[in-house]
Amino acid sequence: MLTLANLMAILPLIIVAATAILVMLGIAWQRHHGGTVMVSASGLVLALISMPLAISALSSPPLLTVDGLAIMGSVLVLLCALVTVALSHHYLAGYTGPKEEFYLLLLCAVTGALGLVASSHLATLFISLELLSMPLYGMLAYSFRTERSLEAGIKYLILSAAATGFMLFGMALIYARTGQLDLAGLAAGMTAGPDAWALAGASMMVVGLGFKLSIVPFHLWTPDVYQGGPAPATIFLATVSKLAVFVLLLRLTMTAPVFNNDWLNSLFTLLALITMLGGNLLALFQSDIKRLLGYSSIAHFGYLLVAIVAGGSLAAETVGVYLITYLLATLAAFGVVTRLSSPSVGEDAAGLHHYRGLFWRRPWLAAVMTVSFLSLAGIPLTAGFIGKFYVLALGVADSRWWLVGGIVAGSAIGLFYYLRVMVTLYLPAPGMRRMDATNDWGNRIGGLTLLVVAVSILVLGVYPMPIILWVSELSTIAF
Repeated sequence: MLTLANLMAILPLIIVAATAILVMLGIAWQRHHGGTVMVSASGLVLALISMPLAISALSSPPLLTVDGLAIMGSVLVLLCALVTVALSHHYLAGYTGPKEEFYLLLLCAVTGALGLVASSHLATLFISLELLSMPLYGMLAYSFRTERSLEAGIKYLILSAAATGFMLFGMALIYARTGQLDLAGLAAGMTAGPDAWALAGASMMVVGLGFKLSIVPFHLWTPDVYQGGPAPATIFLATVSKLAVFVLLLRLTMTAPVFNNDWLNSLFTLLALITMLGGNLLALFQSDIKRLLGYSSIAHFGYLLVAIVAGGSLAAETVGVYLITYLLATLAAFGVVTRLSSPSVGEDAAGLHHYRGLFWRRPWLAAVMTVSFLSLAGIPLTAGFIGKFYVLALGVADSRWWLVGGIVAGSAIGLFYYLRVMVTLYLPAPGMRRMDATNDWGNRIGGLTLLVVAVSILVLGVYPMPIILWVSELSTIAF
């Protein structure tokens, strides 16, 4: 039975779901783009403010686990969604079609993400994952008059459906072996160790989650979807969606023994190695920034898989720190793309030639892009260096030398294409088509948000103790 303490524990999820309903009713009553943005942002801020109440409830409702990992994931999901809403306002202002439904889809997807990071039952896992994925189909195809956007939505829909099939079949095999659907029941039902059927089920679930995370070889959809989707939808896909799914994968490996055995550990090791190297190598040949960032995200989740392989008491802390640094850099990089793009002029400003000489037109935007790429490359005095150091230290401490070598090699390759983009920002651009931001971009809420994100990357790179202490404290909370 649900108690008052249970409802307090999931108050952020309830607030976001209620905001989605309020936005839907507002659209039915009277369309107003600015009003819809304000209601959406207010709901997300209210959900963030309610997080201390969720922590103080010290309770977990049925089918969910509100522990430190869920709280950390929920806070990061809400912050990324809030940045996405702020950047979407300017982007959609020039869109000739309906604008308000985009925020409704976004809020529904955030509700799914909040449920996913707290899932302790295979039923809520599946429902939350689908609630996160289905609005993304519409968000990616939102600029349906653009061929690439429609292609991105359809491609993600088809391949996501295939991944869902793998997930469900894997769940069925695990249920047939244990007769349980909750994670605690899975642990109790496999005291003698997993057999071939349970391992097959776990492997199929890893395939389904690997698709969502763009793990090689389940990554083929990523560059096309990143390139074709509207910039705000791509931001959401690259941050909120991947964040929620990886937190879920971490929970599975920490809780269910079938996901933490020698055979699957070897599989994760292989996937981590080919993902970090494959993502970086494929990014070398890209002249489209959105495709480049897509391959870059593949490599970064290859680095994160090292924490899954190593496990131990520092795994959750490493994942938390690295995710924060990755999210900040990704929000900043895609935020610049969003500021330079508009659906009213066709496809987004994704070609590398669009950014040639950006420093001479918009020096602050060029500075934000430079900081984000330095962080993605793991250069010292940026937040990305702290995340990369954590992963390397965890790999060394666990003597995973192949993976440590893969991180070093992947980082060296990544440095080349990150620097190539940064150099392009400062080159003159005679006679080439340019995409530019409005003169008052820095005075608008999206521009200010972008500057705050860029400053955060530098501040956390110099003084990372606040996020380290926050993540360390949350990783020890288990209600």
